[in-house]
Amino acid sequence: MTNNFMLTYLLIVPIIGSLVILFFNENEKKLVRWIGLVFSLITFIISLFVYYLFDSTKTDFQLIHKVLWIKSLNISYHVGIDGISLILVLLTTFITPLTLLSTWNSINDKVKMFTFSMLLLEAGMIGVFISLDLFLFYIFWEAMLIPMYFIIGIWGGERRIYASIKFFLYTMFGSLLMLVAIIWLAVYASNQLGFFSTNLLDLYKVGPLVSREIQKWMFFAFFLSFAIKVPLFPLHTWLPDAHVEAPTAGSVILAGVLLKMGTYGLIRYCLPLFPQTAVEYAPLISILAVIGIIYGALVSMVQPDMKKLVAYSSVSHLGFVVLGIFAMTIESMQGAIIQMINHGLSTGALFLLVGIIYERTHHREIEYYGGIAKIVPIYSTILMIVSLSSIGLPGLNGFVGEFLILLGSFKSLVLNSWWYTIFAATGIIFAAVYLLWMYQRVVFGVIKNDNLRQELTDMNIRELITLIPILLFIFWIGIYPSTFLKLTEVSTQSILKSVASFTYDFLK
Repeated sequence: MTNNFMLTYLLIVPIIGSLVILFFNENEKKLVRWIGLVFSLITFIISLFVYYLFDSTKTDFQLIHKVLWIKSLNISYHVGIDGISLILVLLTTFITPLTLLSTWNSINDKVKMFTFSMLLLEAGMIGVFISLDLFLFYIFWEAMLIPMYFIIGIWGGERRIYASIKFFLYTMFGSLLMLVAIIWLAVYASNQLGFFSTNLLDLYKVGPLVSREIQKWMFFAFFLSFAIKVPLFPLHTWLPDAHVEAPTAGSVILAGVLLKMGTYGLIRYCLPLFPQTAVEYAPLISILAVIGIIYGALVSMVQPDMKKLVAYSSVSHLGFVVLGIFAMTIESMQGAIIQMINHGLSTGALFLLVGIIYERTHHREIEYYGGIAKIVPIYSTILMIVSLSSIGLPGLNGFVGEFLILLGSFKSLVLNSWWYTIFAATGIIFAAVYLLWMYQRVVFGVIKNDNLRQELTDMNIRELITLIPILLFIFWIGIYPSTFLKLTEVSTQSILKSVASFTYDFLK
């Protein structure tokens, strides 16, 4: 197959941007910001070219670029995309420039280092989604830890060191187990194929043939790494700390893209490589997902801090995604993928909105506010739209994903019980409670704090430019979701057929 360099350009541009920034002085803050924004926008434009080159009717990986890297181990630089990885690459390249734009006034210390870290982080995230070699995937998976560690640890809140170390250790622990499983799988492939291989397409053929006992160990090594990243209950404890202590930009990119790396890993690796084990343990994993949905929502209800409320809501929303993945129906899987995008948009926007008023007042406590609709009507309107999208109001993006997940889970032969759907649905009710209650206490009522009249000003042009593109997609996905569902449908069917072919006793 002829190499296509488009994905490599997508990967290299943010890396080049980060290196260009190193040549500038720390005092040239405005120039550094513009360079970071321009390179992230170029990356987004390249991703649009990738979108137009992609044929959503084909099941194979496309735009493949493969170069032999380590000859003795048969390891290659091997990248390519299908519909699932493409939609997540588009989310990454869309969110990053908006995130950089949101930091224009909030990050004033070590701007050069911050912009450098953000561009490297973007490259790492794109690399995770396009890698077709497990060795290359693992390098990107670990590499993106470093810039995120610094983003939380340098520009975060009072407990930023604790939060950054906790984030690093949790992710690193799971990753090392995954590395052992990658080596184990590659060695097993050498026995089956006659050569050592970390090529994902080769491993798709041999992974399901591994004996059930060994497959369980491999599955759980991969699963633990991805479940920590999601994060799935009870492995979620690093997330509220990381979210609350991270700067607004860190929280947006963490919620918008980084958490999706975990759910993407479950779809791309756990299901096709270890289908028998995935089906066997799907009910247990789905129970944890449902517990996460309810637990995350209940804990969100009692949060006095707006940022912490949004952080715990991620545990609940990502529980829906994991339930959709392990229900293993076309509806639930499609719902899970679109819900990844929905969560990235809605929760990313919520973090941006919390950051906007925090910049002005330096308070995140719900009790500090009240009656701000009279002071900042534009801000209050946008906060209402984003909150309703996060709840899952019909006509907005959140409804599409949650409806498909609940429908698919109800029909699932793997779960074979409607109790999962009933308990998961309560999470939507609880989401309405904590988000609408938060909105009512912050926006309506009397102005309890006279300082707000002096501190608060409505959104400026830069902030509107940051949020309006997100609002556009919130309505687009809600009103006409087929644009996005068509993109991933064939790839989703291909994965489910692959799983079904090895687990015909469960899936027909």
